[in-house]
Amino acid sequence: MYRAHAAHLLAIAFVIYLVAAILAALLGLIGVFGALLGSIVVFIALFLVQASLVKAVQDVRDGQVDLSLSQTVSAATPSLGAVIGAGVLAGIAITIGLILLIAPGLFLITIWAVIVPAIVIERAGVFASFGRSQQLVRGYGWQVFGTLVLLWIILLVVDIILGLIFSPLHSTALRNGISTVVSGTLIAPYIALVVTLMYYRLAAAHGGAVVTEGPGTTGPGTGFGGPGSGFAGPGPGDAGPGFADPGPTDPGAGTAYPGPDPGTAGPGPGPGAGTAYPGPDPGTAGPGPGPEPGPGPTA
Repeated sequence: MYRAHAAHLLAIAFVIYLVAAILAALLGLIGVFGALLGSIVVFIALFLVQASLVKAVQDVRDGQVDLSLSQTVSAATPSLGAVIGAGVLAGIAITIGLILLIAPGLFLITIWAVIVPAIVIERAGVFASFGRSQQLVRGYGWQVFGTLVLLWIILLVVDIILGLIFSPLHSTALRNGISTVVSGTLIAPYIALVVTLMYYRLAAAHGGAVVTEGPGTTGPGTGFGGPGSGFAGPGPGDAGPGFADPGPTDPGAGTAYPGPDPGTAGPGPGPGAGTAYPGPDPGTAGPGPGPEPGPGPTA
């Protein structure tokens, strides 16, 4: 998938990083305050790239690109606030965990590996995304951790190579700017692809198809099955939990089949062929249009 849609994914990352780098450079000319604003722009761009690339991977999973670059960014923008909030909180917690004993930080990195896809694809909130990611990773922690370690090794090698390539540049600002654009363009799409596909595989492993918004759903959510869930609940005609699927001849709950009224002929043969059901008074016919007494019951 990466090779088939590499140009599309790389273009998204490149345009966002390039615009952010240009804005940061222009703001840096103003002074210290401008440099601070430039840093904020780059910071926001990092999360916008993540959200946009996750949306792009979701778009191309059917084998074709349905959203243009601008449409992809526009579709990811509503999730940007939640992605930033979750990313900041996760970063703080993971950093504290790594400083204290390392192992808690690695644990948090693992269980929160698919926070961004949960937000962008399922429209989960900031705090709901943490629980959703942990829910998906549960039972597959070692596989997720191994994937992240392999991904980290690849990124480390790429960073070293890029550092050697740009080391001849004497201007630190120029070197950092170019390195950010190039490394982000090359690395970010691959990270997004790995994380998003990992999210879909974890979702499938837990026995459900991911649902965002569409016919038959009640809207975005973050749980399993039922309204507001990230997994498809029972479809039309499926018996949900606690509901029996009534058969073609079974009465509904709390209802009974109406029996024949006393004194009226039943739908089929009565107690004796050719005889009528006894009316209210022995020897008389059931209520009918005629006043004459009907024959009494036969022996």
